[in-house]
Amino acid sequence: MLELEARAEPSRLMSWASPLLAVALMLVGGLVVFAALGKDPVEGFRVFFLNPVKDLYALSELLLKATPLMLCAIGLAIGFRANVWNIGAEGQFMLGAVAATGVALYFGDSQSALVLPAMVLAGAAGGAAWAAIPALLRTRFNANEILVSLMLVYVAQLFVSWLVFGPWKDPDGFNFPQTRMFAEAATLPMVIEGTRLHFGFAIALAALVAGYAFMNRSHAGFRMRVAGEAADAARYAGFSAARMIWLGLLLGGAAAGLAGMGEVAGPMGQLTDKVASGYGFAAIIVAFVGRLNAFGILLASLLMALLYIGGEQAQQYLNLPNSISMVFQGMLLFFLLGADVFIHYRLRLRRRGA
Repeated sequence: MLELEARAEPSRLMSWASPLLAVALMLVGGLVVFAALGKDPVEGFRVFFLNPVKDLYALSELLLKATPLMLCAIGLAIGFRANVWNIGAEGQFMLGAVAATGVALYFGDSQSALVLPAMVLAGAAGGAAWAAIPALLRTRFNANEILVSLMLVYVAQLFVSWLVFGPWKDPDGFNFPQTRMFAEAATLPMVIEGTRLHFGFAIALAALVAGYAFMNRSHAGFRMRVAGEAADAARYAGFSAARMIWLGLLLGGAAAGLAGMGEVAGPMGQLTDKVASGYGFAAIIVAFVGRLNAFGILLASLLMALLYIGGEQAQQYLNLPNSISMVFQGMLLFFLLGADVFIHYRLRLRRRGA
Protein backbone atom coordinates (compact mmCIF):
# COMPACT_ATOMS: atom_id res chain seq x y z
CA MET A 1 0.00 0.00 0.00
CA LEU A 2 1.36 3.41 -0.97
CA GLU A 3 1.21 6.24 1.53
CA LEU A 4 2.75 9.67 1.95
CA GLU A 5 5.44 10.07 4.58
CA ALA A 6 6.62 13.49 5.76
CA ARG A 7 10.26 14.28 5.01
CA ALA A 8 12.56 15.40 7.81
CA GLU A 9 13.33 18.48 5.73
CA PRO A 10 12.20 19.77 2.31
CA SER A 11 13.87 18.11 -0.66
CA ARG A 12 16.04 20.52 -2.63
CA LEU A 13 16.15 18.05 -5.52
CA MET A 14 12.37 17.88 -5.81
CA SER A 15 12.14 21.65 -5.46
CA TRP A 16 13.90 22.00 -8.82
CA ALA A 17 12.72 18.73 -10.38
CA SER A 18 9.04 19.51 -9.69
CA PRO A 19 8.65 22.12 -12.50
CA LEU A 20 10.39 19.80 -14.98
CA LEU A 21 8.10 16.95 -13.97
CA ALA A 22 5.06 19.24 -14.33
CA VAL A 23 6.14 20.26 -17.84
CA ALA A 24 6.68 16.63 -18.87
CA LEU A 25 3.25 15.63 -17.55
CA MET A 26 1.67 18.61 -19.31
CA LEU A 27 3.17 17.49 -22.62
CA VAL A 28 1.83 13.95 -22.13
CA GLY A 29 -1.53 15.37 -21.09
CA GLY A 30 -1.53 17.52 -24.21
CA LEU A 31 -1.25 14.43 -26.43
CA VAL A 32 -4.25 12.97 -24.63
CA VAL A 33 -6.23 16.20 -25.08
CA PHE A 34 -5.52 16.30 -28.83
CA ALA A 35 -6.57 12.67 -29.20
CA ALA A 36 -9.76 13.30 -27.19
CA LEU A 37 -10.61 16.21 -29.52
CA GLY A 38 -10.24 13.97 -32.56
CA LYS A 39 -6.92 15.44 -33.72
CA ASP A 40 -3.73 13.61 -34.60
CA PRO A 41 -1.63 13.93 -31.38
CA VAL A 42 1.66 14.10 -33.29
CA GLU A 43 0.34 16.81 -35.62
CA GLY A 44 -1.14 18.65 -32.65
CA PHE A 45 2.21 18.53 -30.84
CA ARG A 46 3.99 19.85 -33.94
CA VAL A 47 1.57 22.72 -34.44
CA PHE A 48 1.32 23.67 -30.78
CA PHE A 49 4.93 23.33 -29.64
CA LEU A 50 7.16 23.39 -32.74
CA ASN A 51 5.51 25.91 -35.06
CA PRO A 52 6.14 28.81 -32.63
CA VAL A 53 9.91 28.26 -32.86
CA LYS A 54 10.30 27.29 -36.51
CA ASP A 55 12.16 30.42 -37.75
CA LEU A 56 13.59 33.77 -36.67
CA TYR A 57 10.29 35.64 -36.94
CA ALA A 58 8.51 32.97 -34.90
CA LEU A 59 11.22 33.15 -32.24
CA SER A 60 10.93 36.94 -32.12
CA GLU A 61 7.17 36.60 -31.54
CA LEU A 62 7.88 34.15 -28.73
CA LEU A 63 10.25 36.64 -27.05
CA LEU A 64 7.72 39.44 -27.60
CA LYS A 65 5.02 37.41 -25.82
CA ALA A 66 7.41 36.49 -23.01
CA THR A 67 8.42 40.11 -22.31
CA PRO A 68 5.39 41.22 -20.23
CA LEU A 69 5.34 37.84 -18.48
CA MET A 70 8.95 38.30 -17.35
CA LEU A 71 8.28 41.79 -16.02
CA CYS A 72 5.09 40.88 -14.16
CA ALA A 73 6.51 37.63 -12.75
CA ILE A 74 9.77 39.06 -11.39
CA GLY A 75 7.82 41.79 -9.58
CA LEU A 76 5.39 39.25 -8.12
CA ALA A 77 8.23 36.95 -7.07
CA ILE A 78 9.74 39.65 -4.85
CA GLY A 79 6.51 39.97 -2.89
CA PHE A 80 5.75 36.24 -2.86
CA ARG A 81 9.10 35.57 -1.19
CA ALA A 82 7.93 37.66 1.75
CA ASN A 83 4.43 36.09 1.76
CA VAL A 84 2.95 39.27 0.27
CA TRP A 85 0.32 37.88 -2.09
CA ASN A 86 -0.20 40.36 -4.89
CA ILE A 87 -2.83 38.77 -7.17
CA GLY A 88 -3.68 42.02 -8.95
CA ALA A 89 -0.80 42.38 -11.41
CA GLU A 90 -3.37 42.37 -14.22
CA GLY A 91 -4.91 45.60 -12.91
CA GLN A 92 -1.49 47.15 -12.27
CA PHE A 93 -0.54 46.22 -15.84
CA MET A 94 -3.58 48.12 -17.13
CA LEU A 95 -2.94 51.20 -14.98
CA GLY A 96 0.66 51.29 -16.18
CA ALA A 97 -0.64 51.21 -19.75
CA VAL A 98 -3.12 54.01 -18.94
CA ALA A 99 -0.45 56.22 -17.34
CA ALA A 100 1.95 55.73 -20.27
CA THR A 101 -0.87 56.44 -22.74
CA GLY A 102 -1.71 59.66 -20.91
CA VAL A 103 1.88 60.86 -21.42
CA ALA A 104 1.87 59.84 -25.10
CA LEU A 105 -1.43 61.65 -25.77
CA TYR A 106 -0.32 64.73 -23.84
CA PHE A 107 2.80 65.13 -25.98
CA GLY A 108 0.82 64.37 -29.16
CA ASP A 109 3.01 64.55 -32.27
CA SER A 110 6.07 65.80 -30.39
CA GLN A 111 9.31 64.14 -31.45
CA SER A 112 11.12 64.96 -28.21
CA ALA A 113 13.55 62.33 -26.96
CA LEU A 114 12.08 62.79 -23.48
CA VAL A 115 8.68 61.33 -24.38
CA LEU A 116 9.67 57.67 -24.11
CA PRO A 117 11.57 57.99 -20.78
CA ALA A 118 8.59 59.91 -19.39
CA MET A 119 6.30 57.06 -20.49
CA VAL A 120 8.55 54.50 -18.79
CA LEU A 121 8.45 56.45 -15.52
CA ALA A 122 4.69 57.01 -15.83
CA GLY A 123 4.04 53.31 -16.50
CA ALA A 124 6.01 52.22 -13.43
CA ALA A 125 4.40 54.92 -11.29
CA GLY A 126 0.89 54.01 -12.49
CA GLY A 127 1.32 50.34 -11.63
CA ALA A 128 2.89 51.16 -8.26
CA ALA A 129 0.10 53.63 -7.40
CA TRP A 130 -2.54 50.97 -8.09
CA ALA A 131 -0.62 48.46 -5.93
CA ALA A 132 -0.40 51.07 -3.14
CA ILE A 133 -4.16 50.74 -2.55
CA PRO A 134 -4.02 47.13 -1.23
CA ALA A 135 -0.77 48.00 0.59
CA LEU A 136 -2.48 50.85 2.43
CA LEU A 137 -5.58 48.82 3.24
CA ARG A 138 -3.48 45.88 4.47
CA THR A 139 -1.16 47.90 6.70
CA ARG A 140 -3.81 50.35 7.97
CA PHE A 141 -6.94 48.18 8.26
CA ASN A 142 -5.51 44.63 7.97
CA ALA A 143 -7.53 44.03 4.79
CA ASN A 144 -6.58 40.90 2.83
CA GLU A 145 -4.28 41.97 -0.02
CA ILE A 146 -5.31 38.94 -2.09
CA LEU A 147 -8.95 40.00 -2.25
CA VAL A 148 -8.27 43.73 -2.56
CA SER A 149 -5.70 43.42 -5.35
CA LEU A 150 -7.91 40.94 -7.22
CA MET A 151 -11.05 43.11 -7.01
CA LEU A 152 -9.07 46.13 -8.23
CA VAL A 153 -8.44 44.26 -11.50
CA TYR A 154 -12.11 44.67 -12.42
CA VAL A 155 -12.06 48.33 -11.41
CA ALA A 156 -9.07 48.82 -13.72
CA GLN A 157 -10.88 47.08 -16.59
CA LEU A 158 -13.89 49.36 -16.22
CA PHE A 159 -11.62 52.42 -16.00
CA VAL A 160 -9.85 51.49 -19.25
CA SER A 161 -13.20 50.89 -20.96
CA TRP A 162 -14.48 54.27 -19.82
CA LEU A 163 -11.38 56.01 -21.22
CA VAL A 164 -11.40 54.35 -24.66
CA PHE A 165 -15.17 54.64 -25.06
CA GLY A 166 -15.19 58.17 -23.69
CA PRO A 167 -12.64 60.98 -23.28
CA TRP A 168 -9.70 59.26 -25.00
CA LYS A 169 -11.65 57.73 -27.88
CA ASP A 170 -10.07 58.35 -31.29
CA PRO A 171 -12.49 60.58 -33.26
CA ASP A 172 -11.08 59.13 -36.48
CA GLY A 173 -11.17 55.53 -35.28
CA PHE A 174 -14.47 54.51 -36.93
CA ASN A 175 -16.12 54.25 -33.51
CA PHE A 176 -13.72 51.55 -32.27
CA PRO A 177 -12.82 51.69 -28.54
CA GLN A 178 -9.25 52.87 -28.95
CA THR A 179 -7.10 55.97 -28.61
CA ARG A 180 -5.17 57.73 -31.32
CA MET A 181 -2.05 55.96 -32.56
CA PHE A 182 1.08 57.11 -30.73
CA ALA A 183 3.67 59.31 -32.40
CA GLU A 184 6.94 57.64 -33.39
CA ALA A 185 8.74 59.22 -30.43
CA ALA A 186 6.26 57.48 -28.10
CA THR A 187 6.91 53.95 -29.42
CA LEU A 188 9.69 51.57 -28.45
CA PRO A 189 12.40 50.98 -31.08
CA MET A 190 12.66 47.54 -32.67
CA VAL A 191 15.44 45.19 -31.58
CA ILE A 192 15.44 43.08 -34.77
CA GLU A 193 14.49 44.66 -38.09
CA GLY A 194 11.59 42.96 -39.86
CA THR A 195 10.08 41.70 -36.60
CA ARG A 196 7.90 43.18 -33.85
CA LEU A 197 10.40 42.51 -31.06
CA HIS A 198 11.00 45.86 -29.37
CA PHE A 199 13.31 47.36 -26.75
CA GLY A 200 10.92 46.30 -24.01
CA PHE A 201 12.57 42.87 -24.18
CA ALA A 202 15.87 44.45 -23.10
CA ILE A 203 14.04 46.23 -20.28
CA ALA A 204 12.60 42.89 -19.15
CA LEU A 205 16.04 41.25 -19.12
CA ALA A 206 17.40 44.19 -17.12
CA ALA A 207 14.50 43.80 -14.68
CA LEU A 208 15.36 40.12 -14.22
CA VAL A 209 18.97 41.02 -13.40
CA ALA A 210 17.85 43.78 -11.03
CA GLY A 211 15.34 41.42 -9.41
CA TYR A 212 18.03 38.78 -8.89
CA ALA A 213 20.38 41.35 -7.35
CA PHE A 214 17.64 42.69 -5.08
CA MET A 215 16.46 39.27 -3.86
CA ASN A 216 19.89 37.69 -3.43
CA ARG A 217 22.42 40.49 -2.97
CA SER A 218 20.66 43.25 -1.03
CA HIS A 219 19.89 43.70 2.66
CA ALA A 220 16.25 44.54 1.86
CA GLY A 221 15.92 41.36 -0.16
CA PHE A 222 17.43 39.37 2.71
CA ARG A 223 14.88 40.84 5.13
CA MET A 224 12.06 39.90 2.78
CA ARG A 225 13.33 36.32 2.44
CA VAL A 226 13.56 35.98 6.22
CA ALA A 227 10.04 37.38 6.60
CA GLY A 228 8.73 34.80 4.14
CA GLU A 229 10.64 31.79 5.45
CA ALA A 230 10.63 32.51 9.20
CA ALA A 231 8.14 35.17 10.23
CA ASP A 232 8.89 34.72 13.96
CA ALA A 233 12.62 35.22 13.36
CA ALA A 234 11.89 38.35 11.31
CA ARG A 235 9.77 39.81 14.12
CA TYR A 236 12.47 38.94 16.67
CA ALA A 237 15.08 40.69 14.52
CA GLY A 238 12.90 43.80 14.39
CA PHE A 239 12.10 43.66 10.67
CA SER A 240 9.07 45.83 9.90
CA ALA A 241 6.18 43.74 8.53
CA ALA A 242 4.48 46.87 7.18
CA ARG A 243 7.62 47.84 5.27
CA MET A 244 7.78 44.37 3.70
CA ILE A 245 4.17 44.67 2.55
CA TRP A 246 4.70 48.09 1.02
CA LEU A 247 7.94 47.07 -0.66
CA GLY A 248 6.55 43.82 -2.04
CA LEU A 249 3.40 45.39 -3.45
CA LEU A 250 5.00 48.56 -4.82
CA LEU A 251 7.80 46.71 -6.61
CA GLY A 252 5.32 44.21 -8.04
CA GLY A 253 3.04 47.02 -9.18
CA ALA A 254 5.89 48.99 -10.75
CA ALA A 255 7.09 45.94 -12.72
CA ALA A 256 3.56 45.19 -13.94
CA GLY A 257 3.11 48.86 -14.88
CA LEU A 258 6.30 48.71 -16.93
CA ALA A 259 4.89 45.67 -18.73
CA GLY A 260 1.71 47.60 -19.51
CA MET A 261 3.73 50.52 -20.80
CA GLY A 262 5.69 48.17 -23.07
CA GLU A 263 2.48 46.72 -24.47
CA VAL A 264 0.95 50.04 -25.54
CA ALA A 265 4.26 51.55 -26.67
CA GLY A 266 5.29 48.38 -28.46
CA PRO A 267 3.13 46.12 -30.65
CA MET A 268 -0.16 47.96 -30.05
CA GLY A 269 0.95 51.59 -30.47
CA GLN A 270 -2.25 52.75 -28.75
CA LEU A 271 -4.55 51.92 -25.84
CA THR A 272 -7.61 49.71 -26.49
CA ASP A 273 -10.10 47.92 -24.29
CA LYS A 274 -8.24 44.69 -25.12
CA VAL A 275 -4.95 45.82 -23.59
CA ALA A 276 -5.22 43.20 -20.83
CA SER A 277 -4.47 39.74 -22.23
CA GLY A 278 -4.25 37.84 -18.97
CA TYR A 279 -0.51 38.49 -18.56
CA GLY A 280 -0.89 39.48 -14.92
CA PHE A 281 -2.68 36.24 -14.01
CA ALA A 282 -0.42 34.04 -16.15
CA ALA A 283 2.61 35.65 -14.45
CA ILE A 284 1.52 34.06 -11.15
CA ILE A 285 2.01 30.62 -12.74
CA VAL A 286 5.29 31.80 -14.28
CA ALA A 287 6.61 32.97 -10.91
CA PHE A 288 5.90 29.62 -9.23
CA VAL A 289 7.06 27.46 -12.14
CA GLY A 290 10.25 29.56 -12.10
CA ARG A 291 10.60 28.93 -8.35
CA LEU A 292 10.61 32.67 -7.60
CA ASN A 293 14.08 32.74 -9.15
CA ALA A 294 15.10 35.18 -11.89
CA PHE A 295 16.63 32.56 -14.21
CA GLY A 296 13.74 30.18 -13.59
CA ILE A 297 11.29 32.98 -14.40
CA LEU A 298 13.10 33.60 -17.70
CA LEU A 299 12.63 29.96 -18.73
CA ALA A 300 9.06 29.79 -17.41
CA SER A 301 8.15 32.97 -19.31
CA LEU A 302 9.33 31.41 -22.55
CA LEU A 303 7.28 28.29 -21.80
CA MET A 304 4.15 30.30 -21.02
CA ALA A 305 4.64 32.41 -24.17
CA LEU A 306 4.91 29.15 -26.11
CA LEU A 307 1.51 28.10 -24.72
CA TYR A 308 -0.04 31.42 -25.74
CA ILE A 309 1.29 31.26 -29.31
CA GLY A 310 0.61 27.52 -29.53
CA GLY A 311 -3.04 28.24 -28.81
CA GLU A 312 -3.13 30.72 -31.68
CA GLN A 313 -1.47 28.18 -33.98
CA ALA A 314 -3.94 25.47 -32.94
CA GLN A 315 -6.81 27.82 -33.71
CA GLN A 316 -5.42 28.57 -37.16
CA TYR A 317 -4.25 25.12 -38.29
CA LEU A 318 -6.30 22.64 -36.21
CA ASN A 319 -9.58 24.55 -36.02
CA LEU A 320 -9.48 24.47 -32.21
CA PRO A 321 -10.62 27.35 -29.99
CA ASN A 322 -7.91 29.75 -28.86
CA SER A 323 -8.84 28.87 -25.28
CA ILE A 324 -6.94 25.60 -25.73
CA SER A 325 -3.90 27.50 -24.42
CA MET A 326 -5.77 28.01 -21.13
CA VAL A 327 -6.23 24.24 -20.91
CA PHE A 328 -2.47 23.76 -21.13
CA GLN A 329 -1.86 26.53 -18.58
CA GLY A 330 -4.31 24.85 -16.23
CA MET A 331 -2.65 21.46 -16.69
CA LEU A 332 0.75 22.99 -16.00
CA LEU A 333 -0.45 24.54 -12.74
CA PHE A 334 -2.32 21.36 -11.72
CA PHE A 335 0.70 19.12 -12.29
CA LEU A 336 3.02 21.62 -10.59
CA LEU A 337 0.87 21.68 -7.45
CA GLY A 338 0.73 17.88 -7.48
CA ALA A 339 4.49 17.50 -7.94
CA ASP A 340 5.19 20.06 -5.21
CA VAL A 341 3.66 17.67 -2.67
CA PHE A 342 6.81 15.56 -2.97
CA ILE A 343 9.01 18.43 -1.79
CA HIS A 344 7.73 17.84 1.74
CA TYR A 345 6.56 14.22 1.43
CA ARG A 346 7.80 10.96 -0.05
CA LEU A 347 5.93 7.86 -1.18
CA ARG A 348 6.43 4.75 0.92
CA LEU A 349 5.30 1.22 0.14
CA ARG A 350 3.88 -0.46 3.24
CA ARG A 351 2.40 -3.93 3.55
CA ARG A 352 -1.20 -4.13 4.72
CA GLY A 353 -1.42 -4.69 8.46
CA ALA A 354 2.15 -3.52 9.04
